[in-house]
Amino acid sequence: MIYYALAIFVVLLDQISKYVVSHAMNVGDNIPIIPNVFYITSLRNSGAAWSILEGRMLFFYIISIVVLVVVIYYMQKLGRFKPLLGTSLGLIIGGTLGNFIDRLLHGQVVDFIHVYIGSYSYPIFNLADSALCIGAVLLLIYSIVDSKKEK
Repeated sequence: MIYYALAIFVVLLDQISKYVVSHAMNVGDNIPIIPNVFYITSLRNSGAAWSILEGRMLFFYIISIVVLVVVIYYMQKLGRFKPLLGTSLGLIIGGTLGNFIDRLLHGQVVDFIHVYIGSYSYPIFNLADSALCIGAVLLLIYSIVDSKKEK
């Protein structure tokens, strides 16, 4: 199914990028791509976004497994028949698996995308995080469009 292929693509791209960053850079190294806007910065995170719940690996294992079970259930039930929903769920599966693999194998997540919005340094993230966010936004759009169709 195409949406599971999307999830696999996200996991592969995420894991390859994290491998390259973790083997080519030391933690804290910083490569400017667009000065004052976009950098590759090697960082490790044992928590969630913005390092919240740092070191709570059991919690993240459980949450990841629950999310995967629920999302795969909805993929099988509805997502495979609805392109926007299937795409959003595929991205969520891929992003969840990408970070789950890091936590399981290394006890932490490799983050490296560092963006500045004006003078604000946005918390450093990775491709799995991006897939999760894009998947969540698409899921929200799907929910809004679907609820309007029902009315």
